Amino acid sequence: MLCWVAVGPTATWAALRLAGLDRGPLVQAFAFTPYVAGWSIIALALAAALRRWGPAAVAALAVVALLGAVAPRALASSQPATTGPTIRVLTANLLAGSADAATLVELVRRHRVDVLAVQEFTPDAQAALDRLGLDRLLPHRQLNPHIGTPGSGLYSRWPLSDVGIRHNRGQGGWGFSQAYGTVTVPGAPPVRVESAHPSAPSALDQVGAWRADLTTQPPATPDGELRILAGDFNATLDHGPLRALLRTGYVDAADATGSGLTGTWGPYDGDLIPPVTIDHVLVDRRIAVRAVKVLHLPDSDHRPVLATLRLPTP
Repeated sequence: MLCWVAVGPTATWAALRLAGLDRGPLVQAFAFTPYVAGWSIIALALAAALRRWGPAAVAALAVVALLGAVAPRALASSQPATTGPTIRVLTANLLAGSADAATLVELVRRHRVDVLAVQEFTPDAQAALDRLGLDRLLPHRQLNPHIGTPGSGLYSRWPLSDVGIRHNRGQGGWGFSQAYGTVTVPGAPPVRVESAHPSAPSALDQVGAWRADLTTQPPATPDGELRILAGDFNATLDHGPLRALLRTGYVDAADATGSGLTGTWGPYDGDLIPPVTIDHVLVDRRIAVRAVKVLHLPDSDHRPVLATLRLPTP
């Protein structure tokens, strides 16, 4: 009985994850799949140690399924042989504008960031960032500051064109906005960059909006312009809608470099929540991912993600 108590939940979780049944309360639960994958190994070891071969066989299947889904995120994958310029893209959720502006500007300066995407961007945050010199580091911008959480911004070292604001309109959702623009990088084709921020599935009545917002994110255009989506997706790679978005032609930068299990949201503002990976930089498959770093930003519940990318030539 002890073995089945240990094995049963992991086997059930594996079946639900393989079936892609992220519905209702399972949407939030699926974010913690990497932790369940770790527990599945313990459950298998327990059943094998007690020589309970029935539970052990079920546990082994769960381990294979869960590790097969999770482990590749810790392994770097091959990248396209691009020869264009290198750009550094940083995304940061500012927690309704309360994140430490001085630290963010210092991160931009220290890491020589070329494109910055911000979410939960407020008028006060905009003023503080410019006062600290962000307007000189990244002079080109498309901004949509709002009091509270709907605001969004996109900053660039290079000129922006075809700029705009996308509004997520999933019924009952948070109504987050997404600033976007086409970045003109010398020596590379134009790159469409968007500060992504679908609704958060923070309650059962918002799961529909979460799914709708993820479903309406701009797909990759493998035969057209280069695209980058950078932001707080409120989803991990264990969520079906995000995996569907990747299948249109994107690569998750952290996953591509073996950093896909590094948490970006959770306990950073004091909540007792295990870290999960919901902030991402998604890049066109024709773009090579050279490195990803998860950084520290005081007074935010998120961690910024920095991706170093190599673009193709025109």
